[in-house]
Amino acid sequence: MSNAPRDLKAAWLVACAALTLLPHAVQAAGDDVASYAVETEIKLVSDQRTRGVSDSMRGPGVQMSVQLAHESGVIALAQLASVSKKYYTNSDGYNLLLATGYRFGDPEAWHFGVGVAAEFFPGAKFDAPYAFDMATGTPTDFRNTNYNTRYLVLEAGWGAIEGRVLSVLSDAYRGANTGGVCAQMLAFMADPTQALQCYARGEHGVRGSVLLDLGYKVTVAPRTQLTFHAGYQRVKHFSEANFADYAVGITHKAWGVQWTAEWMKANTRVRELYQALDGDHVKAADKQTVVLSAAYKF
Repeated sequence: MSNAPRDLKAAWLVACAALTLLPHAVQAAGDDVASYAVETEIKLVSDQRTRGVSDSMRGPGVQMSVQLAHESGVIALAQLASVSKKYYTNSDGYNLLLATGYRFGDPEAWHFGVGVAAEFFPGAKFDAPYAFDMATGTPTDFRNTNYNTRYLVLEAGWGAIEGRVLSVLSDAYRGANTGGVCAQMLAFMADPTQALQCYARGEHGVRGSVLLDLGYKVTVAPRTQLTFHAGYQRVKHFSEANFADYAVGITHKAWGVQWTAEWMKANTRVRELYQALDGDHVKAADKQTVVLSAAYKF
């Protein structure tokens, strides 16, 4: 049995401990040392979503994150979130995101950021055919694929307007490659034509895929904000996986908790790529919904 899940859990605990204890270690070193700020957030959600698509198969979820920010602009983030074992096949039920980078500029005017990030789905993997024999009508070259992904992150903003570009550095993006895209369409589409066309293009990875995000926040009351989001993902070699997503939300802070209601929608091109079996039923992860959440920061 692989020790990867255990190692990732250990990495998460070490990361959280390091982010929590580092400021105290720095302060102990001397008063002239640059200061750090550490923020921890625990968040409960009615639906755990990424880019408008449900990671929890439209069920409730929990998320914990620890962020460290140095006054020089260096930042680090560790985030743990629950995910569906049905959507992320064979998963241990959680996703781990680790990121680091550098931010600079004026928060009230132009500001920028650059960094790298990696997300892991411990235990999550699937077997899929990477080729299709047109002569015999059978899928071939079965291989194992995981959902782990690495990114290069670029950010730019003006005041409350925030823009972000993520470039995929790994061969697969959350399981999307020849085995993940073509095989998913072959399994769920009633008409296999599009899946066969996908296989006919040959084997490809998705390194260089681009994810775009644009967000805006406006304060409408002392403790209330409206949020707006628009995003687009372009998956290299697999236009079937391209889609845009949108979100509009309202956040109100009361009793030390941030309460949010957010409408989310993903305009996917091929819905079968965002479906999974839930018992004997096929369940879609891209269905539009209103997501409710409660977040506590300390």
